[in-house]
Amino acid sequence: MRLTLRRVLLLFAVLALVLGGSRSRELSAAQSTALPVEFNRDVRPILSNACFGCHGPNESARQAALRLDLQAGPFEDRGRYGGPVIVRGNAADSLLFHRITDEDARTRMPRGGGALSDDEIATIRRWIDQGAAWQTHWAFVPPERPARPPVADSEWPRNPVDNFVLARLERDGLTPSDEADRATLLRRVTLDLTGVPPTLAEVAAFLNDDSPDAYEDAVDRLLASPRYGERMAVEWLDAARYADTNGYQTDGERSMWRWRDWVIDAYNDNIPFDQFTIEQIAGDMLPNATLDQRIASAFNRNHSQNGEGGIVSDEFLVEYAVDRVSTTSTVWLGLTLGCARCHDHKFDPITQKEFFEVLANFNNIPERGKGFKYVNSPPLVTAPKVRSAELAAALVSSSVVPAKVTAPKVITAFVAEIVADVVVVLAVEITPAVKATVSPPLPSVTPPVFENVVVPAIVFDPPRIETA
Repeated sequence: MRLTLRRVLLLFAVLALVLGGSRSRELSAAQSTALPVEFNRDVRPILSNACFGCHGPNESARQAALRLDLQAGPFEDRGRYGGPVIVRGNAADSLLFHRITDEDARTRMPRGGGALSDDEIATIRRWIDQGAAWQTHWAFVPPERPARPPVADSEWPRNPVDNFVLARLERDGLTPSDEADRATLLRRVTLDLTGVPPTLAEVAAFLNDDSPDAYEDAVDRLLASPRYGERMAVEWLDAARYADTNGYQTDGERSMWRWRDWVIDAYNDNIPFDQFTIEQIAGDMLPNATLDQRIASAFNRNHSQNGEGGIVSDEFLVEYAVDRVSTTSTVWLGLTLGCARCHDHKFDPITQKEFFEVLANFNNIPERGKGFKYVNSPPLVTAPKVRSAELAAALVSSSVVPAKVTAPKVITAFVAEIVADVVVVLAVEITPAVKATVSPPLPSVTPPVFENVVVPAIVFDPPRIETA
């Protein structure tokens, strides 16, 4: 066969690809072997899926006096069943490693199931050889800032996060994708921070901005948008089981959206997380609690409420308290306390006694076991919208009732309706000065007749919200 220049170049290209791919795979394998194994991330899931059934918390199912769910279990003497199953730093001398690699299916572990995969076996071997370091439940491990990993291509990272991304790519023998164009970059960050794509005008402005801080300025604009809080609140509302209906059979409407708005405002105002936590769990118990802090405590009332006629009220009071324990522990502790309602937790370090100790803290709200079907159930707090409160203050301070109709009955009714937060606020005249303080503009409505005097009506819908 005649070797033309074109064929020679093609052969060299193919050879380079083959050797390059082989080198990448060798590099990936070497990097994987050198990386430290993390027990919670890499090992515990394997033990939980394959071993805890016979060597876990269930005493009646436990075999060979071996527990792999506790730190002491693999390293302690088991009496007549033998010594430790793990020798730190030496997988070759560890019984556990021999049993998961046994070629005889009758004695290989896990018994009665499929063998561990090659990757799972390699992970356990590396973990033992690296010293078999144990970690407590991940929810109790304080977060630590990790060291920035070294990378071969030191020119690619622009910030510390890039080092972690590139290190993983290099470990797997991959290279970064080409950089996204500016329009795509703006679309991605806008969707991430606001949940909606950028407008054409925003795209055009970004593409025409040649300043070195154009991207940072775009991010600042998005963070300042009210849409940012709406987007960030989505996951929190889901975790807190937010709904404007009561659930159960009727699923009747109720008003909890004022708490939803509090969460959105909290994100937009960037309040500290400790304040965010305290006000939702116990905002109503703070000294001189504000209306917003009392609204925040509605987190504890987001649970479903049963309005069926034949229920046992006390039973559902307990159910509501259980719901509060389960939700609060999942959201803030990363633990499934709800499992300990019936028994000591099988995996999380929570006893049944501790579950009911926590429940006692959430079982003191003066609520009804049988809720209302179609409206909010007490205890309630009147929670006018900000616009309603601002308008009321503006009306009171602006002498909106002309002197010729300042009958005490008219003024008394007007003030009483503001205080009681009735859905219709009455006034004899809305002056230009008052109109200027209200945004958006006041609605135009048909004036009703009051005490034989024609007055305009401003209609609002201030809700009453369930709180702790």
